[in-house]
Amino acid sequence: MWSHRSWPGHSLPSGERLRHYASWCDAVEGNTTFYATPSRDTVASWAAQTEADFRFVLKLPKVVTHERRLTDVGEPLRAFLDAIEPLGPRVHALWIQLPGSFAPADVPTLGRFLAHLPDSHRYAVEVRHPAFFTEPRATRLLEEALTTASAEWVPFDTTAFFSRPPTSDAERDAWMKKPRVPLRSAALTDRPIVRYLGRDDDTRTVEGWQRWVEVTAAWLREGRSPTVFVHTPDNADAPRLARRFHDEVRARVPGLEALPDPIPVEPLTLF
Repeated sequence: MWSHRSWPGHSLPSGERLRHYASWCDAVEGNTTFYATPSRDTVASWAAQTEADFRFVLKLPKVVTHERRLTDVGEPLRAFLDAIEPLGPRVHALWIQLPGSFAPADVPTLGRFLAHLPDSHRYAVEVRHPAFFTEPRATRLLEEALTTASAEWVPFDTTAFFSRPPTSDAERDAWMKKPRVPLRSAALTDRPIVRYLGRDDDTRTVEGWQRWVEVTAAWLREGRSPTVFVHTPDNADAPRLARRFHDEVRARVPGLEALPDPIPVEPLTLF
């Protein structure tokens, strides 16, 4: 998100963009790690720009999840884990996003993969095969595998987005690419992670996340530590909307710590 071209922080030098983003939000999805494992120097620069309690949810490389489908992945997995080591406690969870073709019959493979992961990290799994959401036996099978490994199930809520036809180029593009799966709002661990996709229209986005405001507030009251990522089709306003979501949750849970004041993109002047 910190390098998104339509976000004002993109105008900053590359070495300052994440620092600026971290003044808006206290967590980020590491989606670029899906396409290539970063160098340790790059990861060290991420650590230098963030506080120790900043949350990275980093996606495992596609060679692990999509190309080799969790089998014979020792070498690329070791390279990835070594590369992200400079982040230390900032790695909130490693995000295992599986392809839509990863079906209930593949759950034993997932279970074996999770069982051999180092316990120095937490893990969160996102599935997209519809059977996991519509067939009770498949749901139980996946939940059992995740619970055994103390891993979380990451819901990607696109229900608000798909409730109305697209009205812009960005929405039409997302309409073709984003998964259509039923809503899921159950947490398996004390660190639930939610991904939510809204619309170009802020009003529609806010309407669609109301259920998550209540769920997130309830999780906090239970002593859980949820992380919620807010998306829109073009993501230009995602940090601003994430702060609005946080404010709505905080209104229900006053003890929730406020987010920091954002660093201005432009330097302050007297004139």
